[in-house]
Amino acid sequence: MNKTLITLGEPAGIGPDLCVMLAEKHLTRNTVVIADPCLIEHSSKILKKKVDLNILDDIDSKTLAGPSSINILPIKLRVKNIPGKLNPKNASYVIETIKKAADLCLMQKANSMVTGPISKSVLNEGGYKISGHTEFLANICKHKSVMMLMNSYMKVALHTTHVPLQNVHKYITIESLKKTIGIIHADLKSKFGIKKPKILVTGLNPHAGEDGMLGEQDSKIIRPAITEMRKKKILVEGPIPADTAFLKKYVESFDIILTMYHDQGLPVIKFNNFKKTVNVTLGLPITRVSVDHGTALDLVGSGNIDISSFVEAIRIAKFISNAKS
Repeated sequence: MNKTLITLGEPAGIGPDLCVMLAEKHLTRNTVVIADPCLIEHSSKILKKKVDLNILDDIDSKTLAGPSSINILPIKLRVKNIPGKLNPKNASYVIETIKKAADLCLMQKANSMVTGPISKSVLNEGGYKISGHTEFLANICKHKSVMMLMNSYMKVALHTTHVPLQNVHKYITIESLKKTIGIIHADLKSKFGIKKPKILVTGLNPHAGEDGMLGEQDSKIIRPAITEMRKKKILVEGPIPADTAFLKKYVESFDIILTMYHDQGLPVIKFNNFKKTVNVTLGLPITRVSVDHGTALDLVGSGNIDISSFVEAIRIAKFISNAKS
């Protein structure tokens, strides 16, 4: 059975509410939620929606219930949760749910994991010095990871992720770029079934450096890295100025656009279709997909939340699992 594990992220955020709303018609027998059952029960009462919890000892297929139930592998909260109020004392609970899902995927007891939104600041305040799921999972899996956001129209990858802008240039080297391009090429083939992926790479500086006048990274680092990867028969082009990289002719001609830093590529794809954009971690030996929104503390308990991104994340996770099998 192709199992998908779901973590709900920050317990005080909209994760529990999303789970209750997903249970109405989007959680099947092969989905398992890793969370404290109390979170789901409390959320269901606030939202006035009935849920049937199937509490598991493990994720053996024989113990999984049908779509009318939420299969839940329990992990206890450290302290009582107050919806809408962040508490760093529950940071270790959040970390444990993510690690449990990753470990089960690594042991091949599940095919994929879908993660809900976390609060990085609260995790750090709780003693966990991580900058996000992407980096944390890379450490667990001991693989270099690449963040990719995608929707039905485009795919955008990031060479650097949660790095201060003033430090981005330090992470742009010929070798690191070659690794990033290699990961993207391999995963588009293995996880998405694209036989000959076409990759477009942006420059770092305005106008891709303007022949060195606006910075030399584009001509001395990014272009040589691309040249070396082209020698390996990888279809990669660039560097192209980021301000024109997302023109229709490029988006529709290339399978993915690789940008150099977080806010160079993500505003474009989020503007394009925020509700159905999801985050896929490339480079890992496991499949991880995530919603592309935050904890939305102001919406907790309101019932006024959009589950589109979570539904799409589950769909993409299953698609990748099927493509790999």
